[in-house]
Amino acid sequence: MHVLLAVDGSDYSYEAARALAHFKRADKLTVLHAMDVPTPMYPTVVPEVARDIYQTVERGLQEEGERLLNRITSLLPLNVGPVTKRLEIGKPANLILAAAEEQVDLIVMGARGVSQIRELMLGSVSHQVIAHAPCPVLVVRTPMRALRQVLLTVEGPEDAEPAVRFLATKPFKDPCEITVLTVIPYAHPAWPVGGMIPESYQKDMKGQATAFVECVAAQLTAAGHHATGEVILGAPAGDILQAVTKHTADLILMGSKHKGVTRLALGSVSHAVLHKATCPVLVFR
Repeated sequence: MHVLLAVDGSDYSYEAARALAHFKRADKLTVLHAMDVPTPMYPTVVPEVARDIYQTVERGLQEEGERLLNRITSLLPLNVGPVTKRLEIGKPANLILAAAEEQVDLIVMGARGVSQIRELMLGSVSHQVIAHAPCPVLVVRTPMRALRQVLLTVEGPEDAEPAVRFLATKPFKDPCEITVLTVIPYAHPAWPVGGMIPESYQKDMKGQATAFVECVAAQLTAAGHHATGEVILGAPAGDILQAVTKHTADLILMGSKHKGVTRLALGSVSHAVLHKATCPVLVFR
């Protein structure tokens, strides 16, 4: 497995590096620091002086970037795999996505430090990477102290199939308990439409969903994991977050098509989970 660890010097980056302790040894680990060197805006300065200022800023950031890479690699868990350090200049999201095209199997990164309002308007680096990466992305916002309980959220076969494929690779270092959860959107009495659904239909909906998650759990069990299914009628984002607390989940797995992850619209399930989860989130495709 080729793992790409993208770091930016934030506390989240250090936690992302430590999280690798819970994943199996990588065949290759690339630690990438992408520097977005700002262009000094001095309209009255002659071009030669402006260029010298830019080069001075660039050298300073390169030296800082090299120190960061050395600090990060010193914090990596033992036996994490052969490490390659890369320091590149450019837009972080673009460089991470370009590096991911080099047969990367998993991107690991911290939640980037921009405000929630800016993320809603422009898209943070982590959200851009999640939206466009060709492989699963682990976003670390809080420390991963352990990896014993995993919450896998699925909506249907479209995201269940890649989840099973991903977990079949045995990405985790040690066995863990997996809860396969699907939330049927339903609210009553706050949402009048929910109250209009006959009880017999509710039972049918839940019965079909139960059969679905149990089938997914059986596939994961056959692949060597210990998995169980769970179905909830309610509000998807809120119930997923409550399930994290209920199961003391150490990690959330969710598909890249999970209601708006590419759109990043306010109120989307994935956006709410990524922002409010009390544990790291791994988005697979």
